[in-house]
Amino acid sequence: MLQDSVRTAPVGRPSLEDESFKDLHGMTLPNSFRVAWEGVTLNKLRSFLTTLGIIIGVAAVIIMLAVSAGAEAEIEDQISGLGANLIMVTPFRSFGGVRGAGRGFSGGGGGAGGITTFTYDEVIFLSENLRNVSGVSLEQSTTQTVKGGNATLNSVSIVGVTADFLEVRDYEIGQGRFFSHAENEAIQRVAILGSGIAEDLFDTANPIGQQVRIGSSRFTVIGVMAEQGVVGATDNDGRIYIPASVVFKRFGGTGFGGDRVRMILVKAENGDVLDSVMEQITALLAGRRQVDPTEPNFGVRTQQDIVDARASTTAAFRSLLAWVAAVSLVVGGIGIMNIMLVSVTERTREIGLRQALGARPRDVQRQFLLEAVMLSLVGGLAGLIFGVAGSFVFGELGGLRTELVPLSLPLAFGASAAVGIFFGYYPATQAAQLDPIEALRRE
Repeated sequence: MLQDSVRTAPVGRPSLEDESFKDLHGMTLPNSFRVAWEGVTLNKLRSFLTTLGIIIGVAAVIIMLAVSAGAEAEIEDQISGLGANLIMVTPFRSFGGVRGAGRGFSGGGGGAGGITTFTYDEVIFLSENLRNVSGVSLEQSTTQTVKGGNATLNSVSIVGVTADFLEVRDYEIGQGRFFSHAENEAIQRVAILGSGIAEDLFDTANPIGQQVRIGSSRFTVIGVMAEQGVVGATDNDGRIYIPASVVFKRFGGTGFGGDRVRMILVKAENGDVLDSVMEQITALLAGRRQVDPTEPNFGVRTQQDIVDARASTTAAFRSLLAWVAAVSLVVGGIGIMNIMLVSVTERTREIGLRQALGARPRDVQRQFLLEAVMLSLVGGLAGLIFGVAGSFVFGELGGLRTELVPLSLPLAFGASAAVGIFFGYYPATQAAQLDPIEALRRE
């Protein structure tokens, strides 16, 4: 019986099949988790400082993706605010003298004639000769003091447009009506107020038919725009729209240079005729200006051109942010590897004792790898919390729009786990390869 007992449990080496021995010396996976957690919580301050890099890295991934998504959403709002199927015609200097780049874009370096601005007559010329368009307009802005009712407003944006403006920009009238082509041609002093301006000037009273003084001229209010809100940096409810002919006659010297126009807006009937309309614009204006149509001194572009250009910028910005966040995670991972190597050195005798009592190298490796993964996962969870909270705080206080990307949460958390495994593997392997005899001799 004694021999059987000795055979089952040799002196100095308990049986590896004994479950109580496994529980005592970390042979089972649950017990490995327990021992690993004890190792992590043994020095709480050191563990916190170790996970700080992971926390910052995960939070950075979430916040930076939120900033990137917010920037993209802001661009989309601005583009959608321009109106559908919109074509913008601008003097070549708006493009920095760069010739054609991308679909529907034509620019020039100042072709023959050297004309670098448009005139109001060219707007009328296009509106009379273009086919398959819903309208042609412009936006010529100045700021003036406005008086109406019992209120006086300073630095109000006054925008000169044509009768096609509503159709071109997909805007709507809330009250009254918009002015007609005849009123524009007759230089009638009529005004359409933004909803915010109407409320500021007349409060709850009906503004239709009321008189307002813009600068030194009196205008009759014939309409109020539907509420539009703020798009980008433009408060559309804080503007007053008047006929473009009145702007050039009454305010032509206020930064405009006579009848000079900065941009012509053309709306195609539908997306299928966009290219055709753009070709017409290039041919008509090139012929009128007597320049080479292949190298015009103006640019013709669509919303998609703006989207593509800004999307390219946003993609570069997103890549930069991703690299910054990745560097933060790598720094956090190096911190984990460093502290785990220190831990292996400090616990050399413990490792040797476990191996002498029956723990296999893979058991030791698993324990230290679990410690590294636990550090990274705890840091990842904390990083998720700080990242989500930081996205909202940054959006409120940072001056930039942020939109939380749901996919960024599992992505950042998974990255933290991967960092723990990658940077914890080497220290865990070093611990598993220790010689039990040499380890037990270590003081």
